[in-house]
Amino acid sequence: MLYFVATPIGNLKDFSFRALETLNAVDEIYCEDTRRSVTLLNAYSVKKPLFSYHKFNEKESGEKIMEKLKEGKNIAVISDAGMPGISDPGNILVNMLIDNGLPYTVIPGASAVTAALLLSGFSADNFCFMGFLPQKNKDRKEFLTRAATTDMTTVFYCAPHDIEKDIKSVYEVFGDRPAAAVKEITKIHEGVEFFNLKDGIKGEIKGEYVLIVKKAEEKASDLSPEEEIKALISSGMDKKEALKTVASRRKVSKSSLYKYTI
Repeated sequence: MLYFVATPIGNLKDFSFRALETLNAVDEIYCEDTRRSVTLLNAYSVKKPLFSYHKFNEKESGEKIMEKLKEGKNIAVISDAGMPGISDPGNILVNMLIDNGLPYTVIPGASAVTAALLLSGFSADNFCFMGFLPQKNKDRKEFLTRAATTDMTTVFYCAPHDIEKDIKSVYEVFGDRPAAAVKEITKIHEGVEFFNLKDGIKGEIKGEYVLIVKKAEEKASDLSPEEEIKALISSGMDKKEALKTVASRRKVSKSSLYKYTI
């Protein structure tokens, strides 16, 4: 059996009994960075052979893992923090296991997404998780334009060196909205900063971030359809997406609004 095991996202005590039991029972453990994972494993006296499994060797390591499973070994896969496969390596391996009919399961645990949503106080009845933004400007604009059409709370992961650039990029496409930057979740410097996208964050930049953007307020009655479409286009959205967004908000057909884009 292969076990995808969630690890703590900050505080090492956020580790389940079942996760610890599993890591003690398997024959080998694969991880993103052996230097980081050994800190967690040493804290719980887990002594198992440790091998690297990261985004640059997913296919190669996946082949080795499958061979060991066929030999009858039990394997665990962990990431540096959180759930493997969620903005971390793991998805390719899952599909390799499916294609080869090999058994696997999951040992769930702490989640930065759900923890940050609760801390923000924004609506979590439904939300859109976008992970990390692409690095190239053209790719991130296209990526954000798709995200801007959802009528939901939107969640992004941000590295500390990218947080200011990411907020600016989101503002350029989404327009101004309330947002929350949640950092260092479960750690001693955990914090939430509330701000408007146009203003950016003011606090000290420290640690990994979850950026949560409030869903667009229903203000269709305050603007005419033409004004609303123009406002979205001015914020960076192309005409097609602006038309689709306004039609969805007003619950009317796109064809009835097309005249406002001419």
